[in-house]
Order: sequence, then structure tokens, then C-alpha cells
Amino acid sequence: MSGVSSWLQKMRKAELQELCDSVDFKEYDGLNKNEISIALEEYLKENEDKYSSETRLAPFYRTRGRSESSPVKKEASSVFSDIEAKVKTTRRRVTKAAEELLATDDSDVEPATTRARSALTRTPARPSALSNLSFASGVPLPPSPAVVADVIDRNTVAIRTKLSDFYDESGIVETAQATRANLSSLTAIQGLIVLFELYNLRPELLPNRYAFTIPAIATLGTGPWPVKIPDLFLLLTSSFWGPATLWAFSSFLIPLTAAYFFNLTGKPRARSIHNSYTYSFDPLTFNIAKALLTYVIFGQDVTFGGLIDLEYVARINSALYGGYKGILGGTAIGTLVTLYDAVLKK
Repeated sequence: MSGVSSWLQKMRKAELQELCDSVDFKEYDGLNKNEISIALEEYLKENEDKYSSETRLAPFYRTRGRSESSPVKKEASSVFSDIEAKVKTTRRRVTKAAEELLATDDSDVEPATTRARSALTRTPARPSALSNLSFASGVPLPPSPAVVADVIDRNTVAIRTKLSDFYDESGIVETAQATRANLSSLTAIQGLIVLFELYNLRPELLPNRYAFTIPAIATLGTGPWPVKIPDLFLLLTSSFWGPATLWAFSSFLIPLTAAYFFNLTGKPRARSIHNSYTYSFDPLTFNIAKALLTYVIFGQDVTFGGLIDLEYVARINSALYGGYKGILGGTAIGTLVTLYDAVLKK
């Protein structure tokens, strides 16, 4: 290594390869840095007359004289000879392989190519990111959020319209209006009060009796359910008719008779062209008469000479909501509604 030019030794391998290419020295493949330096130095010595005039090689040729007088020149020459032999052997192998490849018959190459193409054709292609991207590009997307919002608004309006049409066709509005018109009257309010009293009185007059049992249904997860119905056989006994008659006369028939004969609304109006009656039964008189009878019979236990059985009075008092005071509360509501209706009609 001491016989190699110091200028070449200072260079890196890449710089040496670049210098080899610039001076048309191509036989450095497979050599390391030191071997390239030795081979390149020998090459430059052999072509001194060609490259000695180049400025970029002037440092090499300036140091060449000093390196030739070195006592190890012979040793460097022997090393270079070995390297040159290795390069020539490699070159012969490459040339021989190229000649064998060119000498191969075309008929042998074509089947191999054909087999490779057929194998490529039979091999299914794997899905790639490009194919996924092509699939995604085929999915239709909305052009903008405004279009999406507009579609949602149109669908909402269509659903609201269908619901409104269904609501109108169901007749709920007409039924509700008819029910309100029927309940917005003194007759309806008085009727509801009477029905409420009957609802509380029925369990006392016609108590429920066991009829049969609905068996358990495993599918629905229900247990046995006993069914009870009113004991209609009591309709044939005085246990039903005694209290029922007392309540009917004291809370309905006698007050209704008094409302018919003491009808203050039946008086002809002074400004009316034809004599007309507002009510066939005066609701105010009905409630006053009912309140008086209830207080006397159920509150003071008056029997009117033994006509009323106090046992029936006790049963009715125990059955009605709040006893006789509940009946008085119903008459108070009826009286207030009657006065309110009279004020509205003034």
C-alpha cells in the first residue's frame, strides 16, 4: 500500500469510482477501495501520455516520480498483477455467460415466456388499494351539506303531511268536538254526577261473585286470573230493591219532580216574542230539593213516619263516596254550574 499514490489514498471509494468513470476505466466492479486505487494507478501510468495534460490529474503525476523511487515498488507491482489477473478472470466469466445466453435457441425461450404469461393470467390478482379507491369513487355522494339538509327537510315535510292526513281521516277531531259539545251542558254535568253515585252504590247493592278462572298462559307469562261478575240473583230480593228505591226517590225522582213544577226558567221572558222555556226541569230547583232530602234522610235519619228503613240509609251512607256529604258536594257543584250558565246567558 505504500507504493500507491498518496493522492489516490486520500480519496473515498465513491470518489475513486467517479474518477474511474471519468477516465474510462470500467474494471473496478467487485474491488474494494485499496484494490481500486492500485488498479486505477496502474491504468493512469499506462495512459500517461493521454491524461498527464489534464489539470485534475496533475497531483497524481506530480507524486508519481516520488512513488517510483520507493523501495517497495516491486511489491506493489506484484500486488497489482494479482488484482489484474482477478479482473481478467471475472471479465472472461461474464463474456462466456453472455455468449451462452445469446447462443440459446429462440424456441427454448418462447415456451418459457409463454408459460410465465399463462401462469400470470391464471393467478388471481389481489385486491389493491387502487381497486378499493375505484370502488369508493363509484359510491354516490351528496354534492354538499346543503343538499343533504334540503333532502331531510323535504322528507320531514312529507312525513308531517302524511301524519296530518291520517289524523284528519281518523275522525279524532270531529269526535273530540262532538264530545265537547255534548258535555258542555247542564244536563251532561248532572248526568255525570248521578252516574258517579251509581258507580259507588253498585258494589253495595250488587256485590261481585266468583264466576270462573282464566287459566295461566305460559306464552304470555300470566298466572291464573279469577273472573268475578255482579251477583244478578240479588235483583230478585229486597236486599237490592230497598236501598235502590230509597236512593232513586231521594236523589233523582223527587228532586226531578220538584224541578218540573218549580221551574223558574219556565216563566215567559218580557222581551221574547214567543213564550219559550229555557229548561223543562229547573236545574237549580233540582239541586236544592236533592240537597234538602239528602240532609234530612241521610244526615238526620228522618223516617217520615216509618216509611224509610234506617238499615237502607246506613247501607247507602257506607256505599257512597263520602257518605251523604258526598251527595251534598254533588248538589253544590250542580248549583254552581247552573248559576254560571245563567250568568253566561244574560
